[in-house]
Amino acid sequence: MAVKLRMTRMGRRHRPFFRINAVESRTPRDGRILEKLGHYDPIEKDSSKQLVLDLERVKFWLEQGAVPSETVAEIIVKQGVKCSWYEELQARRKKAREIARKAKQPYTKAEKVAAGYFKVEKKEGE
Repeated sequence: MAVKLRMTRMGRRHRPFFRINAVESRTPRDGRILEKLGHYDPIEKDSSKQLVLDLERVKFWLEQGAVPSETVAEIIVKQGVKCSWYEELQARRKKAREIARKAKQPYTKAEKVAAGYFKVEKKEGE
């Protein structure tokens, strides 16, 4: 069984609230969870209440081979837990960025807009 650490959206419209869960990789976003690891409230002003995470259980699941989603990996790394999957992802992105720079190709969306890859169409009457 492949396990992933990912977020489940809760809350209401315009008031998101996310639970960080360990789930089987084939379950849908809001499907059955194996274990609740914490929660993240992006609207909460108090930073100590904004993120609540059980770091011991997160480390346990990472040791068991669980793969975090990109967002969860960023949160985990900010909390001081080493995540090898996220480090590999950053290394691959850095290498791709260097290859694009050597080939003088735009890499980020801002560079693509500046290079004219996206066309802005004007409506009639403007």
